[in-house]
Amino acid sequence: MDFVCMEVDEEETSGEELPVGNNSTNTTSEEHTGAGCSASGSSSSNAKCELKRSGAFIDVKVVYHKNRYIVPTSTCTTVADFKKKIQFVIEVPPLNQKVMFKGLLRDEQTLGSAGVTHGCKLMVVGAKPNDIISVTSVTQQDVQESEKATCGKEPLSQQKIHRKILDKGVPDDAIPGIKGVKEVLPPFPLSGMLNKHGGKLRLTFKLEQDQLWLGTKERTEKLAMSSIKSIVTEPIEGHEQYHLMGIQLGPTEASRYWVYWVPAQYVDAIKDAILGKWQYF
Repeated sequence: MDFVCMEVDEEETSGEELPVGNNSTNTTSEEHTGAGCSASGSSSSNAKCELKRSGAFIDVKVVYHKNRYIVPTSTCTTVADFKKKIQFVIEVPPLNQKVMFKGLLRDEQTLGSAGVTHGCKLMVVGAKPNDIISVTSVTQQDVQESEKATCGKEPLSQQKIHRKILDKGVPDDAIPGIKGVKEVLPPFPLSGMLNKHGGKLRLTFKLEQDQLWLGTKERTEKLAMSSIKSIVTEPIEGHEQYHLMGIQLGPTEASRYWVYWVPAQYVDAIKDAILGKWQYF
């Protein structure tokens, strides 16, 4: 019977693995390694042994936040089924999970087709339902300005709500924008941008924690990526190498967190990282 074991941090224990889940019988290490298989066993047991030797039955390491788990599974298991298997251990619904191994794994893939073998490490990110937090408050003025902007057909960068920031010009420390080019996210935070108050803003992508950090001089807001509803972007007229980006944090457009002077080459990578796709490095 499949079960999940948790590998406790080495600082707290000598590395003993604790079983998690309902198991009617104890499973020995020999069963997982394929050792101890004998001709006197049942045909089904021998078949399992052969599958184990051939690599069909595998143990993989799952890393979620600071916790590590050993998960017995099969190379024939789809990613969708694997998510269902671990959801009760990490307490994250399958829809919120992103499983990564050399990039984001698709639900229809099998672990074997993705190149996962015995002992491989899979990284899982995703927010628990109770961990989704709000990082912005919506005022009545925000709602009214948003409604006015929605009714108009003019570009975002020409709307009054945004002109007061854009008219200040490109920030001196802005990352040089490149029009018509798509690049993956750099290994450092994106800085040199502004928020709706005109304050300096940097974006830090904590993919291992499934978080987007919005950093200003005063504070850093940590936002669960799974709580982001959508992202709208549009080139800034007269400065098409930069974009205006709205990160929607709530059910209405009034809850958008506006980011100004986003380098155009990183727009697609930002969307992919936040909304569920993965950039291959």
